[in-house]
Amino acid sequence: MGRIKFNGVFLLMVLQIFLVATTTGDETCESDRKMEEQCRFHNYKTVKPLLDYFRQVRNELEQSETKEKQISELNSDLMEKYHEIVRIHETFVKEAALLNEYKNKVIKGENDLQLCQNKVDESEINSQQNIILKLKEQLTDKSINLEKCQVQLKSLNSRLIVKDENIKRLIENIQNNTEHQETLELELEKSKSIIIKHENDDQLCRLENNKLNRISENIREEQKKMQLKLKDCETKLSQSELDKLIPTTCIPFGEYSGVNQLNVSGIGLFNVLCDSQLAGPGWIVIQQRVGGNENFSRDWATYRKGFGSFGSDFFLGLEKIHRITSLQHFELYIHLVDEDGRTYNGRYDYFKISDEHNGYALRLGEFTGTFIEDGMRYNNNMKFTTFDRDNDKVDNGNCAYRYESGWWYSACSNCNLNAPYGLYLRWWDLHFNNILLKEVKMLIRPKEAMKK
Repeated sequence: MGRIKFNGVFLLMVLQIFLVATTTGDETCESDRKMEEQCRFHNYKTVKPLLDYFRQVRNELEQSETKEKQISELNSDLMEKYHEIVRIHETFVKEAALLNEYKNKVIKGENDLQLCQNKVDESEINSQQNIILKLKEQLTDKSINLEKCQVQLKSLNSRLIVKDENIKRLIENIQNNTEHQETLELELEKSKSIIIKHENDDQLCRLENNKLNRISENIREEQKKMQLKLKDCETKLSQSELDKLIPTTCIPFGEYSGVNQLNVSGIGLFNVLCDSQLAGPGWIVIQQRVGGNENFSRDWATYRKGFGSFGSDFFLGLEKIHRITSLQHFELYIHLVDEDGRTYNGRYDYFKISDEHNGYALRLGEFTGTFIEDGMRYNNNMKFTTFDRDNDKVDNGNCAYRYESGWWYSACSNCNLNAPYGLYLRWWDLHFNNILLKEVKMLIRPKEAMKK
């Protein structure tokens, strides 16, 4: 019983310390502020919430250590109070023993008085009665004191019961805090591993960035050298000889992707977008749809000349495509991305369009593709149609007007890569029916040149 009371008082004191500790606010860590001021890395904003979280965990650990120290101090105080209760109990026992002695003396005195009533005179009886009265008064006083002690003892017992209940709650709170601390430690380890991964990724990014910077510097130096050589050549060559040096395709530019200048007979110098990423080097992008706001509902003259921006949606121009494909045997590569992000590729081993007199008619060779079928075969040998020049096979109507774009329409088309974004920008497939598209690229490249 004494051990239970001792533990009850001890845990009550621990609860008081815990309540005092939880009222204190979190102190600001000076080292964290310095760290925030010094960190300049670009990923610091993503790591900062983790640092704040580490600071909270460390504060909770420090509070836990403070609580343990205060619990030990309360334990010693509880021991002292326990010894004091023991001393009070011993006093109560002694008082009860004295009270029993007084009771025995009174009983003995009454018996002696009855035995001596016939032998003593009245004065002696009176003296004996006075003694008995005094003893009774002393007994009454002792009884009163004993009752007070019993009341105090009951009060102490009730207080100990309350403290026992508080101690039980405090033990539960301590267990919960211990479990929470273990959880925080696990999360801390996970966060550390995440930070290490971020640091490694950041280091790799810096290495790749440095590598790209070195490559860019080399490219710029090569461009400067090429410009110097070109200037030297300009001084030595005539204009006609200089025009012959400018290529007619993207093959000479190799792995370089970007805007370059071509020199094609019948047109002269003009810019094209070369691509070496999608299907290897040497490709000329003749049409591109990458989510821009370019309007493809254009007249015949605009489609003949070309329109749009190389950085967004564009159409190179029917006359340029005719002149380029008339030089040699070209192949066509089509790159498609549907609305769900899936990628499809198709290739025609022959691609050419006729001159304007023949309506820029489309000529296609054999088809091979990944996950798609020959969706443009329906348009083969068809002339180009715009809303102001109808070359399709529809008797009463114009496909270009209906689908808001120029294209090699038959009646009308299974795939229209110039159509507005939505239901009309599609590629027909036997298995998937209509594949709705969000990105399209049409690229051409000399086929025979790549075999050399």
